[in-house]
Amino acid sequence: MTSPALDPPESRKARGAFFTPPAIARFLVDWAVRSPSDRVLEPSCGDAVFLRAAAERIVSFPSDRSSAFLHGIELHGPSARTAAEALAPWPVSSRVESGDFFDFHPAHSYDAVVGNPPYVRFQDFSGERRVRSRRAALEAGVNLSGLASSWAAFVVHAGEMLAPGGRLALVLPAELLAVHYAAPVRRYLLDRFSDVSLVMFEQRVFPGVQEEVVLLLAEGSGTSDSILLSQVVDASGLAELARSAFTKRPVSGDLRWGGAPLEADADAAYAQGCELAGETLGDWGRAFLGGVSGANHFFALDSTDLKQHGLGNEDVVRLAPTATRHVRGVALTAARLAAADRAGGKTWLFRPGGKPGTAARDYISLGERTGVHRRYKCRVREPWWQVPLPRVGHLLLTYLNADAPRLVENAERVTHLNGLHGIELHHGRKTLGSELLPVVFPNSLTLLGCELIGRAYGGGLLKLEPGDVGRLPLPALELLRDHRLSLRGLRRELDRRITGGDWHGAVSLVDAELLSGMMGLDGATVSAIATARETLRSRRKARSAEPASP
Repeated sequence: MTSPALDPPESRKARGAFFTPPAIARFLVDWAVRSPSDRVLEPSCGDAVFLRAAAERIVSFPSDRSSAFLHGIELHGPSARTAAEALAPWPVSSRVESGDFFDFHPAHSYDAVVGNPPYVRFQDFSGERRVRSRRAALEAGVNLSGLASSWAAFVVHAGEMLAPGGRLALVLPAELLAVHYAAPVRRYLLDRFSDVSLVMFEQRVFPGVQEEVVLLLAEGSGTSDSILLSQVVDASGLAELARSAFTKRPVSGDLRWGGAPLEADADAAYAQGCELAGETLGDWGRAFLGGVSGANHFFALDSTDLKQHGLGNEDVVRLAPTATRHVRGVALTAARLAAADRAGGKTWLFRPGGKPGTAARDYISLGERTGVHRRYKCRVREPWWQVPLPRVGHLLLTYLNADAPRLVENAERVTHLNGLHGIELHHGRKTLGSELLPVVFPNSLTLLGCELIGRAYGGGLLKLEPGDVGRLPLPALELLRDHRLSLRGLRRELDRRITGGDWHGAVSLVDAELLSGMMGLDGATVSAIATARETLRSRRKARSAEPASP
């Protein structure tokens, strides 16, 4: 392995290089390399962990390997030299080149491309390398967004290196499944390969790395309208992974490929529940982002702050608490706002009118003395102290959660910042939706939808983007109209359980009323949905644990 002095961690991180656990490299290579004559490419090969596994694999075949060839490309010169030295003892023809993979255009193709592409977020992936990467993807007919991280173009360029029927085996960020900028990559894979499989992990497998990963196994010529999904606990489970463990899932390139696969009974139960529910949150309304202040510590205030700086009602607007622990129950009422304020919650937003008064001018001067006006979001707006406000939502949703999202009625019609999503209800649904959607939201069917549709982040957090929110299953308008009296009767008890910390009891209460009562699902089906939701939640939390070093 390259000496830490020659390749320190900060240097590897800057170029997106993360060394792959040997068990993962062996699994991918054993799948991709099937003949002693295979030509194998590892782009961004680092210390050649995949090529070394490929050499071992090729040597294990009893027949002639004279046609085999191992080829590595590595941007970092010292790592390239280390890789070449590591391959030298193996009786397989090999070559490692130092250079940029996006400048690589070989005269021949490969039977297998294996590896772990560099992961550099778009903010740091800039300059000529970004230009070359997007050009390489465009040559394959894939137009990547400017928000794409480095791995996206690597996947496309690597796929173009393959011979007809060749095999692509890569370690990729789980972003492949979910993010909008990866949609062109998902379309490319379905258009380029007849078989696309993904292996997911219940636990994190890269020590010291928050990003979740998936293993991509793509082969064959032609197109596909489905993927095969499987999940193992960690890298040690790959050795026993059988083809029968994969679940087929119909997909398209434009939509998310979703999260962990469900067991067959849970999948059927979820489908039945969605059908009986009849609608999604998108049928009820549209989710949108909260405002961005650029400096919440300055703009989001409590009553003590107002008194300290002499600010009056003309200098502030009412704000949903920035700490989502204060957004609980079924409604954000005046009493809840007052309680949050007493507990130190920030329930006021500094936003004076066009001609600030004396106290507001003094506070603006304080911001300038402390450099708030130089923060990015502040310096690009005029005036810097005027935070753009989103429209007022009928409902508010906590979208980044350790346990589960919470939906509350915005009873006081307050504004919100980007710790929450707002939901504007459609015409004809505003009154009923404001009152009853927060009552029916905490049910196992909708919460399972959150786990399937949302994306897990480092630390086990579940995030829902505005576009995700619209796909969550919810009961149809007519169903709520028909049962509005019983649901209104549920509000007080549900609110008591949620605010009292009995989330499990709250969900059980709604499951009994909505899933079993209103929708008529039998006990086994409700149990399958609830168990699946808890299983996925537990797996998400388990992935937040730090993996052991290899």
